[in-house]
Amino acid sequence: MQTSAGHGFLPRAPRRPLHAMAAIACGVLMGWLCLADRAIAATADAVAPPGSFAEQSRVLERANAAVVGLRTLAVEGARSAGTLGPAREGSGVVIDEDGTVLTIGYLILEAEQVQIVFDEERVLPARVLAYDTATGFGLVKPLAPLRLPHVAFGTPARTTTQEPLMISSGGPDGTVSAARLLSRRSFAGYWEYHIDGALFTSPPHPNHSGAALFNGRGELLGIGSLRVADAFGPGHPNVPGNMFVPVDLLLPILPELRERGVSAASRRAWLGINCVEVDGEVRVARVSEDSPADVAGVARGDRIVRIDGTEVTTLETLWKSLWSGGAAEREVTLEVRRGNEVQALKLQSVDRMKTLRHARGI
Repeated sequence: MQTSAGHGFLPRAPRRPLHAMAAIACGVLMGWLCLADRAIAATADAVAPPGSFAEQSRVLERANAAVVGLRTLAVEGARSAGTLGPAREGSGVVIDEDGTVLTIGYLILEAEQVQIVFDEERVLPARVLAYDTATGFGLVKPLAPLRLPHVAFGTPARTTTQEPLMISSGGPDGTVSAARLLSRRSFAGYWEYHIDGALFTSPPHPNHSGAALFNGRGELLGIGSLRVADAFGPGHPNVPGNMFVPVDLLLPILPELRERGVSAASRRAWLGINCVEVDGEVRVARVSEDSPADVAGVARGDRIVRIDGTEVTTLETLWKSLWSGGAAEREVTLEVRRGNEVQALKLQSVDRMKTLRHARGI
């Protein structure tokens, strides 16, 4: 059987059986509910899953059945291959009757081939429908009917730290695990990325990339992005967990992604630097080859002091100042401290979307 995208494929996707993984997870969730402190369970914002164990098991099994594996191969010469590798694997979740699969964007970034994977022998070819830099979401469209259930969207902002949650990943190595929300806060990534309301859960799920985060009603809350060491956040002991991109960032832009493949917010300035925040300083950890930062002479180890006159002490300040400072393609002034000397460097930012390579025909 051919398994490469664009070649022979199954005319009908196999029906995914209702297996024991979701039932086990459901049992864990129900156990948590039974052991929860009665005072917490009685609070107004505590949300209990619906009905009996059997009913909740069916709800979570249906949600888990909507999660699929993804396998992608980046186009030749992709910039992202240097950090993400050319071949990537993860998960996605079916979100509508047409079989559209929501995933984390870095899995499909600059992808030449996309496969929806059930196991090592059963795959369907697919194509990239959308990649959104601003949120980090990606959409994939199967090239044959999936005939799988689709999920309903939950409300991440209403999810409490008392609620038991379920994380599900797909594909041959798909697993289901129970988790709980530890914190909800803004997140700034080293790769010129920032979102509000990111969801941090624990314990960590082993296959987090594109994994689905569900509440006890089987509603989708977020898509897995990272494993983190500080799920509780600053000022708390380090607890390992995962960061999920909340679906409430998706809903306002979903029609735009379907129609144009990108949101307007993704058309923004890009410098080509990876930065880390250390003790109130923002330092350059990596400079992308032939990027605006590379051309202007930004170097690894530089401390960024100001951007266009705005003092920089956090990644959030750096990225937000960059994106709100004007057109995507413009002159940007970075003041960097190199040793004991402060230098003002002029960079010509570029539209991030214009830097990405695409498969032919996309």
